[in-house]
Amino acid sequence: MTAASDLHDLAVDIACEAGQLAHRRRSEGVHVAATKTALADIVTDADREVEALIRTRLSAERPDDGFLGEESGAERGTSGITWVVDPIDGTVNYAYGIPSYAVSIAAVEGDPDPSAWTALAGIVFNPSSGELFHATRDAGAWLGAERLAVNAEPSPAGALLATGFGYDPATHAPNLERISRVMPIARDLRRIGAASLDLAFVAAGRLDGYFERGLNPWDHAAGALLVEEAGGRVGGAPHGRPGKRMTVAAGAVLYDAIVAQLGADARDEDG
Repeated sequence: MTAASDLHDLAVDIACEAGQLAHRRRSEGVHVAATKTALADIVTDADREVEALIRTRLSAERPDDGFLGEESGAERGTSGITWVVDPIDGTVNYAYGIPSYAVSIAAVEGDPDPSAWTALAGIVFNPSSGELFHATRDAGAWLGAERLAVNAEPSPAGALLATGFGYDPATHAPNLERISRVMPIARDLRRIGAASLDLAFVAAGRLDGYFERGLNPWDHAAGALLVEEAGGRVGGAPHGRPGKRMTVAAGAVLYDAIVAQLGADARDEDG
């Protein structure tokens, strides 16, 4: 069986190469290739090129593994390991030249289904800042050589929280209503635009907590492991795991408080 540390090291190497490509393409100018679920939900040529690079590297190094990528879909493997990849998380930031985007790569044990897999390694690399967040199961979460820890409790002034909005305009009013429910326990709110970085910042103690509806598996696979290995909790719905209906991440005390404020939105339909 492959050691999680080996998966981690490979993911770091590939994420750094992929991030350098993304950064280079950004400096050359961004071309929007298509829209996806909504007019505002874009994909650039760089998204596709970076994911192709990651997939090619993984196929050469680990041809029996599965793959789940934002741009090229899912492919089951035979090894029991699946790679979950967001080549450029924060594509709108990337297109506008805002330096808050990241390459997110996770190696998980099991099928490409977040309700069933166990994350073994997770990497979130921001090419603009050069910051490399990385974690291996049972070996901690790190920013470079610095070990990370979530904030155990927010300050008396309240919690610094982050969230995100979906691209469908029909979701904006419900999102704003959820924010109104959570604001009584918050000192302020951040809207960074890249879920992987939101989760990495919770792991690093730069944010106290994070919540968002509508995430896909590649949005949270690596970042969730960072938070867990930094001593935090990650959950949501469905099935108490981060998912489409809700993702919540924070230290244990704040996690319960956020879930309480969100109510049924953060719990499974069957309770």
